[in-house]
Formats: sequence, C-alpha cells, structure tokens
Amino acid sequence: MDFTFTDEQQMLRDSVSGFLTKNYDFDQRNEIVRSDTGWSRDIWRQFAELGLLGLPFPENQGGFGGGATETVAIAEPFGAHLLAEPYIACISLGGAAVAAAGNSDWLEKVMNGDAIAAFAYEEGRGTADPIQVTMQATPTDEGFILTGEKRMVLAGGEADILVVAAELDDELGLFLVDPSADGLSVTSYPTMDGRRAANIRFEAVLANSIMEKPGEAIRTLLDNAILAICAESVGAMGALMKQTAEYAGTRKQFGVSIGSFQVVAHRMADMKIAYNKARATLLYSAALIEAGEATQKDIAILKGQTGKLGREIGEAAIQTHGGVGMTDELSVSHYHKRILANDALLGSSEYHLRKVGTLS
Repeated sequence: MDFTFTDEQQMLRDSVSGFLTKNYDFDQRNEIVRSDTGWSRDIWRQFAELGLLGLPFPENQGGFGGGATETVAIAEPFGAHLLAEPYIACISLGGAAVAAAGNSDWLEKVMNGDAIAAFAYEEGRGTADPIQVTMQATPTDEGFILTGEKRMVLAGGEADILVVAAELDDELGLFLVDPSADGLSVTSYPTMDGRRAANIRFEAVLANSIMEKPGEAIRTLLDNAILAICAESVGAMGALMKQTAEYAGTRKQFGVSIGSFQVVAHRMADMKIAYNKARATLLYSAALIEAGEATQKDIAILKGQTGKLGREIGEAAIQTHGGVGMTDELSVSHYHKRILANDALLGSSEYHLRKVGTLS
C-alpha cells in the first residue's frame, strides 16, 4: 500500500490550505462563528466553485469520484483552520446518504451548494452502531410515519432536507423528511467547538422512503464519515503542535525560552510522538479504505487512537501555554474543543477502544 499523496492529491491539499490561509484565519473564523448563521454561505459557495462539495461523490452521479485519500487531503486543512462550515454534516453524512440512495435531484443541489442535507441518525447513545437506532417507521398509504427523537444532528437547524435513519420491519431504512413538515420540531444550538447542531423531535411526521434496506451502505457511510472526522482532528493536532512549539520557543522565563526547560522539551517530544502516531494511523486507515480492505476493527482503532492521542496533545498544549491557553482569545482552547467534539461524534475513543477488544 502507498501511504503518500499523489501529485494531484497534494495539489488539492495545497489549494485548500492556500484558500483557507487567505480567507479563513482565526479572526475571520471567529467572526463567522459569532454570526447569526454560525457559518459562511459565501465560503460554502466558493467550496462549490472549487469542486469540494462534489469531490467524494461518484462520477456517474455528477461528482468527481474522490476516495478516502482525497477526503484526508482536504479534511486535514479543515481541521487546521477550525472550519465551521458543515462539510462533514452535509457532504460526509447527509450528502453521502442521499448519494447512497441514488436521489439525483437532491444530490445535485447539495453538490452545487444550493441545499444543505443533514443526516438524522444519533439518538443520544453516542455510538456509531446501527443497532442502536430505535426510531420506528410505520408504513401508510401516503408514505411512512416517523415518531421519536434524533439528537446532535449536525446542521440540523439549517438543513433544507433531512435524511433520517429509522427501523422498518426490523431493518434500517433511510427516509427523506422536509424540515417544515407537520409534527416536526427543531431545537438548534451551538456546539462547544463552534459548529451548529439540533435535536429534532418527530411526532407522526410523514416521510418518503429513499432506501428501505440500505444494509452496508449505512456502515460505509459511517466509516467514511469517521475517516473525515479523524482527518480533521489530526489537522487540528498538527496546527496545535506547531503553535505550541512556536510559543515554547519565544516565551521566556529567567531569561531563556521555556522550550529549553527539560519538562517542556519532554512534553513537546511527547506531543510530536502522539501526533505522528495519530497521522500514521490515519494514513494507514485511508489506504485500507481505498483498497477496500478496512475492517470494523481498523475503523475502531482509528477512531479510538485519534481521540485518545488528540486529548493528550490538547492537554499538553494548554499546560505549556498556561492560563492563557484556556482563553477564547487564543486558538489553543478552540483546537482542543474541536478535538474533544470530534471524539464524541459517532462513538468516543473509550467506546471504540473497548470495541477493538470484541472484534477479531
């Protein structure tokens, strides 16, 4: 397996990094997060023009046929710049569900940046296991009736269309729901890392089935989303490590930089080891997914390692910066919160590391 980017993939990575460096520095990002919407429609439109919104979708559906490696190439810069726009929510989750079901109309709108699709999956159990989905879909002459609650729906408050996972005859199905449908109530809120999410209550909501037995399609969707989440976290880890190294080299006590103190030097070495371990696991997992050889154990190792190592890096960065590392004015705390928030999505590191022990 080849764990390096091709020239084309490196160019993609560089173009995304260059765009965000120019248009999305920390201050610009904070202005966007504090806005009423919490993310920038203008940035989203430019993502569409750059082809990023259509990147992971198959060419026969109008996309660019990007794979796991392309996902890593763009998600790492997203993490390094603390992207608030709903790329993972709309593309890796909602759009991927629409694509899996072959709904070309909504997929085209998503790829063009004209619609936000949100994937309503989580029910408050904090895992990625489809067996935990308990919402029932009841067939009627007009469609399907959904009753229950979905929690932590990323971009759920801004969505133009909801893709809902629910049980139908003891198997999962995917259902399209209009966010303005009768019986549906949305409670939006900001997450701790600056993104937007919603809890959505369904009271006899009418829905249309787009995929009654998605089977492995949901598992593949979740695995690819976990890869994107982990790549974003690794990007945040790299930026956090770089910023901490610069601070340790310039912050002086007793007339010398604190980076020359043995305890700080050892802490920086531990941060670098943790980052290299996390990124190596990420690249290895991406190669396995690209080759069609990734198992559920491989995905669990990736999510577990990334969350555990990311927490270590974030805590070490805050310790090195001291009290200022906890403030909103410095990006250190924001990186740490993004890493912690990503760890909680689709199963925490503790959940996935326990899962590793149950898989052969």
